[in-house]
Amino acid sequence: MTKVFCAPKDRIPEDRRADTTYFSMYAHDGLLDVSTVGTSLIDEIKKAGLVPGTASWDFLTLALAVNAADHAVERNLSADGWTRSIELEVTLYEPAPFVHLTAAIEQALRFLTGDFWRLSFVDGGYPPPISRQAVVHDADCVSLLSGGLDSLIGALDLTAQGKRPIFVSHIAKGDSETQVLYAKTLGGGQRHLQWNQNIWLKPKRDGEGSTRGRSIVFFAFAALAADSHARATGVNSVDIFVPENGLISLNVPLTAGRIGSLSTKTTHPVFMQRLQALWAQLEIPATLQLPYATKTKGEMMDECLDPDRLKELAGMSTSCGRYAVFALRHCGRCLPCMVRRSAFLRSRIPDTTAVYVHPDLKAAQPEKGANDVAAVAIAVAKMEDEGIRVFTAGQFVFAETSRRAAFEGVVERGLQELGVLLLAHKVL
Repeated sequence: MTKVFCAPKDRIPEDRRADTTYFSMYAHDGLLDVSTVGTSLIDEIKKAGLVPGTASWDFLTLALAVNAADHAVERNLSADGWTRSIELEVTLYEPAPFVHLTAAIEQALRFLTGDFWRLSFVDGGYPPPISRQAVVHDADCVSLLSGGLDSLIGALDLTAQGKRPIFVSHIAKGDSETQVLYAKTLGGGQRHLQWNQNIWLKPKRDGEGSTRGRSIVFFAFAALAADSHARATGVNSVDIFVPENGLISLNVPLTAGRIGSLSTKTTHPVFMQRLQALWAQLEIPATLQLPYATKTKGEMMDECLDPDRLKELAGMSTSCGRYAVFALRHCGRCLPCMVRRSAFLRSRIPDTTAVYVHPDLKAAQPEKGANDVAAVAIAVAKMEDEGIRVFTAGQFVFAETSRRAAFEGVVERGLQELGVLLLAHKVL
């Protein structure tokens, strides 16, 4: 089991174990063998005028520690090349509520990252950063704004409905300018919180690239914003809108080989339920809303309440699962890229994406590893021959009967959209 220790710099022990990775949280420590995470966040939260409570602050600390560990512990060193066993010790300001929930948190992380987690929480963390002058936004909800196409549609729909969301962004390479543009275009520039977790590994190395734990930091940013807004305005709870299409959220494995590394659970209903339950027990006043859980990406585009702005801005959004690998360009052939391209076809909105590195899916040759084009082609053909149940049987046991039918429907329609794309490229 790989050990990771995350604490304020003055809690990092002088005698450090060789089998443990150490992270200084929220501040640099100047030590060559101690990594850092969240180094600018305290100042940025104060600058934003937030007044978070202890629970949401400690949840952010936990989320940063989880993602730091996820980034530091490489999967290729595990027995099966994927599943890791991670022992994570986190220093919190008030650890007692988290100690009580240790088993539930470990279970949620197991689902999210596919790893085995053993957590321990200790006293001595930083207190919540309190701004000298609190900022009360003219807002009524929080919405995640990633710079992706789904988050753009979510922002457009909320604005068209008269909502005034606080937009929360997790800075990602190539997306930060787009996030700012979207927020300003929708009149939410003054309601836009844009933060970075700033993970630096020492000794310097690339670290694990699968980043299954990254999303929990995004949700923690949103929870902190919602908590602060609830405290500033006196409301009991603030809705957090998670704009993600149902096909990607459910991410039903298309082949037997797509269960581990190629099946993410970032916004899966099970993880969302477990996250909401944790927040409720921690008394974080935030309620997750997933308005597109039974919509395909194409349906989201087709039904957008502001189609003119969507046509103007959609091509600037980012969908590619390997965007950074391809020098901030869409590869065109990964599953997220194909879902994007099929959505443009479904909605009949011109695809103004600047570049697809592989515009022709039939000619696109896969790199070493997954061949998403072939996987989707096989899945579409199998669905046409054997029906959708061949993929969905047993996948939705967590949901009520009526919800299962809705989930099955969105997977079927999503695959049909992909089938239209593959036919257009003569792959089917």
